[in-house]
Amino acid sequence: MKSLGKNQLQSIKPTWLLAGLAVLAALWFAWNGWQELSSAHVQSRVDAARAASGAEVVNRLQAAVAELEGRRGRLALATALQREDLSSAENIIKGGWDGVEAVEWHDPGLATAYEDPRAFGYGKLGVLELSIQDNASRAAVVMDGGAARLAVAAPVLSDGRVLSVVYVRLPLEQLTGPLSSADLSSNGYLALRQGRHNVFERGDTSLAGTAEFGAVPVPGTRMRVVSAAPAGNGGSMLTSFLLAGLCLAVGAGALLQPHLKFARRKAGDEDEAPAVADGPTLAELQASGQLKAPPPEEEGKPAMQKPPMPPVPGMPEVPRAVLDRSIFRAYDIRGVVGKTLDEETARLIGQAIGSVMHEQDARSIVVGRDGRLSSPRMAAALIDGLRRAGREVIDIGEAPTPVTYFAAYHLRAGSCVSVTGSHNPPDYNGFKIVIEGETLAGDAIQNLYERIAENQLHTASEPGLASKRDIAADYINRIAGDIQIERKIKVVVDCGSGIAGAIAPQLLEAIGAEVEPLFCEVDGNFPHHHPDPSDPANLQDLVNVVQRVDADLGLAFDGDGDRLGVVTRSGEMIYPDRLLMLFAADVLERNPGACVIYDVKCTGHLAMHILRHGGSPLMWKTGHSLIKSKMRETEAELAGEMSGHFFFRERWYGFDDGLYAAARLLEILSSRGETPQEVFDTLPKGVSTPELKIHVEEGRQYTFIEEFLARAKFEGARIATIDGLRADWPDGWGLVRASNTTPVLVLRFDAKDEDALRRIKEAFREQLLAVDGSLHLPF
Repeated sequence: MKSLGKNQLQSIKPTWLLAGLAVLAALWFAWNGWQELSSAHVQSRVDAARAASGAEVVNRLQAAVAELEGRRGRLALATALQREDLSSAENIIKGGWDGVEAVEWHDPGLATAYEDPRAFGYGKLGVLELSIQDNASRAAVVMDGGAARLAVAAPVLSDGRVLSVVYVRLPLEQLTGPLSSADLSSNGYLALRQGRHNVFERGDTSLAGTAEFGAVPVPGTRMRVVSAAPAGNGGSMLTSFLLAGLCLAVGAGALLQPHLKFARRKAGDEDEAPAVADGPTLAELQASGQLKAPPPEEEGKPAMQKPPMPPVPGMPEVPRAVLDRSIFRAYDIRGVVGKTLDEETARLIGQAIGSVMHEQDARSIVVGRDGRLSSPRMAAALIDGLRRAGREVIDIGEAPTPVTYFAAYHLRAGSCVSVTGSHNPPDYNGFKIVIEGETLAGDAIQNLYERIAENQLHTASEPGLASKRDIAADYINRIAGDIQIERKIKVVVDCGSGIAGAIAPQLLEAIGAEVEPLFCEVDGNFPHHHPDPSDPANLQDLVNVVQRVDADLGLAFDGDGDRLGVVTRSGEMIYPDRLLMLFAADVLERNPGACVIYDVKCTGHLAMHILRHGGSPLMWKTGHSLIKSKMRETEAELAGEMSGHFFFRERWYGFDDGLYAAARLLEILSSRGETPQEVFDTLPKGVSTPELKIHVEEGRQYTFIEEFLARAKFEGARIATIDGLRADWPDGWGLVRASNTTPVLVLRFDAKDEDALRRIKEAFREQLLAVDGSLHLPF
C-alpha cells in the first residue's frame, strides 16, 4: 500500500477529523456506560441476595431462640430438673424440635466449664454466660463436636432461682442454608460473619474486604450477613450514555457544518451579526465598586469545622479536640499529657470505643487506671465518652492493668480499658483497650482515630449508667485459691512507685511468700527510679536490698503491673526469655505438644528448649496485643516477651499479667529442692545484652527500619523480618526493630561466647551507621 502524499494529507478536511474523533469518543463513553450498566446489574443481584438471605437467617435464628424460650418456661421442665430427672427434661427440650443434635445441662456457676475453658469451648462458655447475664435465650455460632454449630442457651428458673442452664446444639446449616441457595451472581460475594470470623462464605472471596457496607445484622447476636460486588469504573451510567450522545451530535454537526454555511449564503444572509461588545472583567467591576469582594476569613480560622458532638441529656457539651494521629500506636493509644493527649481527646476516644461496642451489641465495660497524676482526669473523661455512647461503665478505680483485664472476666463485662502510661515517663498516659475479649491493635486502633476524625460517633439518647467496684480482693482470692507455694521463699518486691505496689505484696503473701516491700507506695512522680524492669539500671536498688536482707529472690514490676523482672541474690538479672524456658517446661508437663509463643527479641536457645520439652515453639512480633491475637489463633497455652510480658492460658485467662507470672514463678521454685539461683543455672545460657535503645525523633524509628531493611546485608545469616530485622548465625544473632511505644530503635544481641557477640555487634554497627551516620550507638 502506498503511503499518503502531502497533497492527499492536505485534502483531509478538519471537519472530517473532528467527526472521526467525536465518534471514537462516543464509542468509548458508550462502552463505559455498558460496563456500568453490567456492574449495576451484578450489584442489584448481590444486594437482593444479601437482603433475602439475611432476612431468612434472622427468621431462622429468631425461630430457634423463640423455640427454646417457650420450652424453658414450661412448668414440667422445672419439675423434672428439681427431681433431677434429666431424661424427662431433655425430652421436653428436644421433643418435636427438628434438627436438635444434643442437649446439655450446666450448673449456674459454670464451674466445670471454667476448670478447663479450652477443652470445654470458649464459644460454648460465652453463649452460656450471655444467657445467664441476660436471663434469656441467646444464640451464637460456636465450635462444638469438632465443627461449627448453631448453639442456643437459656437459664431455667423456678421461683426466681436458676435451676440449670440448658444448651442446645443445632446444625449450622439452619443458618447457612439461605446463603447457600441464594441467587448470587458468579462474580459476587456473600457471607455470614460473627465478629471478625467468616462463619460461611461463597463467591469471589477477594471481595471480602469490601463486604461490610449494607450488612444485615442478626439482632441479639454479633452475626451479620454481608455481601460485595465488583466495583465499577467509578463513573455514572447515565452520564456515560449522555456523553456518548453528545459526542455523536458533535460529530454530526462537524459533517453538516459546510452545508449549513452554504445554505445561509444562498439565502442572501449577507449582514453579519454584530460582535458582542467586550464587557468589563470581574476585576474591573470590583475596582469600580459594582462588585464587592467576599470578606476575608479571620486569621487562624479553619475553612470548615466538624460539627460539634450532639448533646446528651444530663451531660455537658464538650468542644472537639485536635487529634494527633501519632498517639494511635500499634497496640494501644499513648501520648504526652498536655501535648498530644488531653481530656477532650480522652473523651472522644471513650465515645469511639463506645460506638464500636454499640455496633457489636456490647453493653458493659470495666475501666481501671494506674497511679499517674493525670490518670484520674483521663479516666473521668474516658468514662464520660463511654457513657455518651450509652455504655454501662464499671469503674474499679486505681488498679494494675492485669487486674482490669481480670475484672472484665470476673464481672462478665467482656470489655475493658486500662488508663495507663505503662513504663513510659510520668508525663505520658494512654489506653489499653479490650472489646468483647479482643485486645485492639493495628487497624482496630487506627479505626478509632478514623471514626473520631470523620465524626462517626454514636450518641445515645440517654447516658449509660456508671458504678464503682473494688475488685482487688477478688483478684487475690482467685489466684491464692489456685496457687499455694510448698515452702517459704523470701522475696523483695520492687514496684518502682507504680500501681502494682497497691496489690503485689498482699498477693504474694497470700500464696505463702515472705515479702519485703520496696518502693511500693504509689507515686505518679516515680521519685526513686523509673518503673521499667527491662533496664538493668532500674534493678540496682532491688539487688542491693535482696543482698542486704538475705532474700532468695528479687521481683520487679513495671508502672502498670503487666511486666515482671527478676534478680537473684548474686545480683544476676534473669532475662525474661530464660524465665519463659522455666514456665514452658512446667506448662508442657501437663500439656504435651502445646504451642509456646515468644517474640523476636528472645534468645535462640528458647526454641530448642521448648522442643526438648515436647512443645511447639513459635516466634512472633513484639507487642502485648499482637501476642494475644496470635495466642487465640494458635490456641497456645503460654507466651512471653523479652520485655517481661507473660501470658498464661493454662489455669489463667491468656492476658499478660506480671503479678500472676510472679506467683507461678514462686510456685515452680518452691517445688524444687535447689535454691532459685541453682534452678536458673540449669537453664541454657550464652552471653547477651539487655534491650539497647537508640533515641530518635518521633516517627523516625519507622522510616529508619524501612531504610535498614532495604539496604542492610548480613553475609551467612538467616534473616527474619516479621518485626524489624533479625539476623541469625549458627553462633548467635542480632536484632534491630522500631519501638511502638516510644521513639526509639530497640536492639539486642545474643551469642554463644564473647567473641561471637563482639563480631555480631560490629556487623550491626557497620550496617546501622551506613544508613544513618549520626546515630549514637549504645554498644
